[in-house]
Amino acid sequence: MSKNNNDYGIKISLKNLGISKENKGVSSGGKYFANGDLIESYSPTDGKLIAKIKTADADDYNKVIETAKAAFKEFRMVPSPKRGEMVRQFGLKLREYKDDLGKLVSYEMGKSLQEGLGEVQEMIDICDYAVGLSRQLHGYTMHSERPGHRMYEQYHPLGIVGIISAFNFPVAVWAWNTALSWICGNVTVWKPSEKTPLCAIACQNIINEVLKENNLPEGISTMIVGDHRIGEMLVNDKNVALISFTGSTRVGRIVGKNVAERFGKSILELGGNNAIIITENADLDMSIIGAVFGAVGTAGQRCTSTRRLIIHDSVYDEVKNRLVKAYGQLKIGNPLDENNHVGPLIDQDAVKQYLDSIKKCKKEGGKFAVEGGLLEGDTYESGCYVKPCIAEVENSYEIVQHETFAPILYLIKYSTLEEAIALQNDVPQGLSSAIMTQNLREAELFLSQSGSDCGIANVNIGTSGAEIGGAFGGEKETGGGRESGSDVWKYYMRRQTNTINYTTSLPLAQGIKFDL
Repeated sequence: MSKNNNDYGIKISLKNLGISKENKGVSSGGKYFANGDLIESYSPTDGKLIAKIKTADADDYNKVIETAKAAFKEFRMVPSPKRGEMVRQFGLKLREYKDDLGKLVSYEMGKSLQEGLGEVQEMIDICDYAVGLSRQLHGYTMHSERPGHRMYEQYHPLGIVGIISAFNFPVAVWAWNTALSWICGNVTVWKPSEKTPLCAIACQNIINEVLKENNLPEGISTMIVGDHRIGEMLVNDKNVALISFTGSTRVGRIVGKNVAERFGKSILELGGNNAIIITENADLDMSIIGAVFGAVGTAGQRCTSTRRLIIHDSVYDEVKNRLVKAYGQLKIGNPLDENNHVGPLIDQDAVKQYLDSIKKCKKEGGKFAVEGGLLEGDTYESGCYVKPCIAEVENSYEIVQHETFAPILYLIKYSTLEEAIALQNDVPQGLSSAIMTQNLREAELFLSQSGSDCGIANVNIGTSGAEIGGAFGGEKETGGGRESGSDVWKYYMRRQTNTINYTTSLPLAQGIKFDL
């Protein structure tokens, strides 16, 4: 690399975040312990070992759950605005550690430093949102059909919320879930991706400070590093009222089924196969910017990454040529260097999936306008850097119907908007979608009941990224879950209907007589 990790201040950031060469990956508040296997976290940026982590075993898991159960009994009685104050302080701590945590996210995961800092900002934003929400967990009142009665609804905390997060957003997705869980009165058990465990340990260290300073129970926030066996324990544990799972559709099917079998609740944020429709009335300058960032941002490893461009035949050649030119200007390299646009894939397995997908695309007839491949040389010594590529395809190709977590962009041609919307919807996934147009009728049709079938539908912005204030999630094989803003807080609570009789008699509903 042009600079080593010390030149970018990574070692200083690790020290500031409480990360050492060897760490314990089980935390109940300020107490760290672990008795499982040892795993190692390597940076895809330079291939170097960052640190080692001792993972959890079954006994460790049970200790965490018991600690969380005990904390819930106390935390649920804390008034919601007071819980919001805890979250406010956590947001202040995140501001204090933003640069250090953003660097760690970039170095351990491989996304650009700007994106790493942006992910921490999302954590700060959801804390701000949750603080205000802590005073607005409203129920409803309604009129009873019985004289002298009053009815209303209220919401109560669920208990333990289990959060299983993915490597591509190693801190933000946890914060989306945990900030809302906390203000609702729940306690959380977090199983982060074993590909990015140090980011989780850093976050836990930060919230530990808040819990200690406020003399709050340590089990309010717990973290447990482990493999799929720990995930299975969480999913199948009747003590865990809600599982929020972010990951593949394949694993999501198992999670959803197992949680449903024990009558638990689940939030599933699964695969995306996101498309931008570029109409003949689009602003092409905006379209190119949205398409390129959506396709190559985070090296194509976002669930909202742009996988498909559905382009009107009258502008198809111009869009393709401008994309080819833009891709020729991309700078690929160390994501901590702000001059670079694209960093590495997370690991060698991701590289293999990328290369396999290119082979399958070519076998099915795809023509590459920009060729892909593995980048080699001293700058790319980790072996995780690949070339963002562009292929001209048919939407019906099997490979196009699947989500490839890599910077492969598929170009598809259309003639009518109805055809374009049908192509957009004709994949198993339904997360994010967008249309680029200056025509109001086209925009409104895309957003109508006969338009996009995705959970997110945008006009004149890309598919990638979402604001905290809106509900985030998708339909079909994306799982149907929602996180972040709007009324998502209700997912983390149980609804209760209450009826109060303030008379001296007991009239029955529907006029039923039952005299004794």
